Amino acid sequence: MESDAERTVRIVSLLLGISILTFGILKFVDPFHTWFGIQLAKSGLPAPSFGLAIAGEITTGLGLIAPWAARMPLEPYRRKILALSSLGLIVMMLVATYVHLHPDVPAEVLPLGIKPPVIPLSFLGLAIFNLVRVSRR
Repeated sequence: MESDAERTVRIVSLLLGISILTFGILKFVDPFHTWFGIQLAKSGLPAPSFGLAIAGEITTGLGLIAPWAARMPLEPYRRKILALSSLGLIVMMLVATYVHLHPDVPAEVLPLGIKPPVIPLSFLGLAIFNLVRVSRR
């Protein structure tokens, strides 16, 4: 039977995983593709950041989903996969917060058109929470 701690980690991991995977896939479609390019260009991040960010979001999303979708084969590695994926998401959300706060990045190209980094900081908090919960078990 699943403990409350395990259930919490599963729910938070799946929520973060599905969300970040969706954000990564959406970056292949306009207008998200164009908006993301503008965000990176205006924030001064290097050009390779575009592809690396998309690959990172998709990989991290899959890393947060896979240990629950493929229970038995990944069971021995679940904690490590979830910890690494949560850590990767923390780094990505720190960069996303920087992009939101950068004065040259217009609100129109940000998610929901809001300049304050509400979404990145929310995901950052959940990723830290997830990492702590995974590390405690």
